[in-house]
Amino acid sequence: MSLKVNPQQVTEPMSSMPIMEEREARHGLKRRMRRWLHHRLVRLMMLGYVVALAVARKLGQRPREPQNGQGYDILLTGRFESENWVAAHLRPLAGSRYCARLFVVSTYQVPAITKVTTLFPPRWLIRLAGATSARLLVFGYMAIRRRPHIVGGFHIKVNALLAAILAPLIGARSIYFCVGGPTEVVDGGIGGEGTLFEGMETPDRLVEQRLLRGVAACDVVITMGRGAAEFYRQRGVNGNIQTMPGSIDGNEFCPAEGHPRIDLMLVGRLVEIKRIDLFLQAVACISQKVPTVKAAIVGDGPLGVSLQRVADDLGISHCVEFWGFRKDVGECLRQARIFVLTSRSEGLALSLMEAMTCGLPAVVANVGDLGDLVEDGVNGYLVTERSAEAFASRIVDLLTDSVKCTAFSVAARRSAQRYETAAAVKQWDELLGSLDGHTAEASGQGRATGKVENV
Repeated sequence: MSLKVNPQQVTEPMSSMPIMEEREARHGLKRRMRRWLHHRLVRLMMLGYVVALAVARKLGQRPREPQNGQGYDILLTGRFESENWVAAHLRPLAGSRYCARLFVVSTYQVPAITKVTTLFPPRWLIRLAGATSARLLVFGYMAIRRRPHIVGGFHIKVNALLAAILAPLIGARSIYFCVGGPTEVVDGGIGGEGTLFEGMETPDRLVEQRLLRGVAACDVVITMGRGAAEFYRQRGVNGNIQTMPGSIDGNEFCPAEGHPRIDLMLVGRLVEIKRIDLFLQAVACISQKVPTVKAAIVGDGPLGVSLQRVADDLGISHCVEFWGFRKDVGECLRQARIFVLTSRSEGLALSLMEAMTCGLPAVVANVGDLGDLVEDGVNGYLVTERSAEAFASRIVDLLTDSVKCTAFSVAARRSAQRYETAAAVKQWDELLGSLDGHTAEASGQGRATGKVENV
């Protein structure tokens, strides 16, 4: 027996759209709840910090000065990811005649530098508490045990925040190395990388204000560029703010003698804030006008695989090389013609200083303090428009005009020479020598090179 079906009784399959929208709504609600809780957690944490800071300053001691004409003992910590980066900041400080000994608490191998001793957390503590917590625990322990004259941290979260509390408790001064620029505190620090604050996702003015209180509590604030220094002054940080972007070894970073085989080079971690996807898009645009263009990316990071996939999708895999992490960055740069940075945010990037010391004209995003070094139309280009086409047009201009490219190269090298090590050592001499009540002379202590201690 056959069944006859009335067409009017046939119903259309249920659309999946309402189900998808419902799932997205639930997902969005969970995300908003998670974000709300995250804001409250960070606010509570920063409230606790502000209270602890006030107590430490109330109960604390006046900063001690070196005795018998000795230099300062200095204890620092930070999350270090590159030997060049670490050396750029530590070498000139250790080279100051007012620095007796420099201790660095790190989970990263610090290069051998005269007067610098690296303190590593024990492995069991790292396994138990994690690398960051272990490092900070050892930093606090060594501050109390050794009682240095100066304690400090790279990045405000949470290294310099801890230093600001420890300093009055042990009778020391505190230093904050603001290597990330205003991004470290703006909107509550949500633009940072790999921190609890980043998880808030949306701006939080209250957290920003409390972070600024931590900055203001530091005796010295070191910024990489003038823009960051001005930002903090405008936000009411009235202390000792100095612009000291680090130093470059002129022997390691110098111009090449031969003909470069790479047209464009970007040096940086493969993370979202560097906007390397924008660089790849720019290369795709350039390849339409300069088919022989060759580009290289030096660095590693979590986006490595996805960025190579982007290059494949853009059809430029044949002209873009991913070199990964390299210790010989100077040698890499000497193989290039032009340096490019497409970052969303920067201080005064060390990689830019290194590239221009090697004589590479720079085409960089007009963000942060990059304009302290790049003079638009003289030694490179500052790109304000955030588009691949804008970067590509400036780069093509240099690639197709060898006379201009050479002139920019000479100007780049000349501009960057003021950041070489000798000049940075002189800055540290002036800063440390100007601290109130300072009586130290050149010290002969701690002359061992690259000492390492396991705590």
